[in-house]
Amino acid sequence: ARFGAVMCCCGPCAMYRRSALALLLDQYETQFFRGKPSDFGEDRHLTILMLKAGFRTEYVPDAIAATVVPDSLGPYLRQQLRWARSTFRDTFLALRLLPELDRYLTLDVVGQNLGPLLLALSSLAALAQFVIGGSVAWWTVLTIAAMTMVRCSVAAFRARDLRFLGFSLHTPINIFLLLPLKAYALCTLSNSD
Repeated sequence: ARFGAVMCCCGPCAMYRRSALALLLDQYETQFFRGKPSDFGEDRHLTILMLKAGFRTEYVPDAIAATVVPDSLGPYLRQQLRWARSTFRDTFLALRLLPELDRYLTLDVVGQNLGPLLLALSSLAALAQFVIGGSVAWWTVLTIAAMTMVRCSVAAFRARDLRFLGFSLHTPINIFLLLPLKAYALCTLSNSD
């Protein structure tokens, strides 16, 4: 928000000027990826189109919206698969745009995509060590814990809210459920199901 470039204006609470939306409606309605129609991740895609057109995207902290969320594991994983594909697709779309907006945004977006990769590599190293040697090296656990705490601390500092440190509890879910899902998403980017 500091740079007028929120990278994803969340669908349930996003609002756009009608005149801005009218300029981009054709591009928005004909979203393609690798020559195939793509209709998920539309909130992120529309946000990137707005930024490419030179509009600012802002965060309004007192906005309130109601939305439907998954209430069981299957729908949650399907939602996360769609979101992962959308994030990867639109990150590719946004990479050329980011340096025009701000260097920090480039670093942030690249970090959001490299962070899971580093976490996955650390997790695979731990698994390999466990399978081969029957134990996990202390440095692997330390690396995962450090990456988690740095990311949560930066979020807590930037938001000025210590509750963000609680996101460290999300790490096991990330390692055992979401990282394999993100790997699958990256391998099936062209799938629009």
